Amino acid sequence: MSDLKIDLDHVAALARIELSAEEKVKFSGDFQTILGFFEKLGAVDVSRLEPCAHAFPVYNVLREDVPAETLPIEALEKNAPAFRDGQIVVPRIVDDNA
Repeated sequence: MSDLKIDLDHVAALARIELSAEEKVKFSGDFQTILGFFEKLGAVDVSRLEPCAHAFPVYNVLREDVPAETLPIEALEKNAPAFRDGQIVVPRIVDDNA
């Protein structure tokens, strides 16, 4: 198995989670097992395989885009948190200083 040391504090910070001491011990072993699986995968000869995004062909399975009746404005107003001038009002998420 790999002798690679995993910085669990760094991984937890990336995942934005807090780990207890017990969880760090458990996950350390789990990560070592996962790295062992990657070592097994790395041992497989794939030099003659063509790179691909999917194992099988992927086709568009979306439905036909057909115009249909929309909800009445009254139903939208009733379900929206805020409504003004015929539009649903949502919290601002764009920063002007960016």
